[in-house]
Amino acid sequence: MPVPEPELDELYRELILDHYRSPRHRQPLAHPDARAEGYNPLCGDEIEVEIDFDDGVISDVSCRGRGCSISQASGSMMAAAVKGHTVEEARSLTAAFKEMMINPDAEPSEALGDLEAFQGVGRFPVRVKCATLAWHVLGEGLASGDGGDHPQGENHA
Repeated sequence: MPVPEPELDELYRELILDHYRSPRHRQPLAHPDARAEGYNPLCGDEIEVEIDFDDGVISDVSCRGRGCSISQASGSMMAAAVKGHTVEEARSLTAAFKEMMINPDAEPSEALGDLEAFQGVGRFPVRVKCATLAWHVLGEGLASGDGGDHPQGENHA
């Protein structure tokens, strides 16, 4: 795959920075059906994801935490991307995102949409953990689906 045009690189950088500066879906959910937390000890990123389900569909999602711009923007964009989708669609999107991170030179799935902005992160292995933390935590939340807590500080590096 050819290297993205400089204008596209800049657009992607701006998209990531916008989600870092003004993250979406950060409000805690009143009574989440599922909750999971994750921590990346390499850089100190922390993510908490809460999910509400309605008949197999993610009706609401909250992603909060602190850390680097990559981890926080990824969480914000992840929450926006999965809200309104079925659990299976969210799992498929998670798999596509992780595949893009481990194989950044391959053509990313069209299903990723704006999440393609993170493709360049895959060329920096230490940053991949930042970009995928929210997705790992989402996977735990989808798997639990019962509102149960996971131990705080769980390692996802």
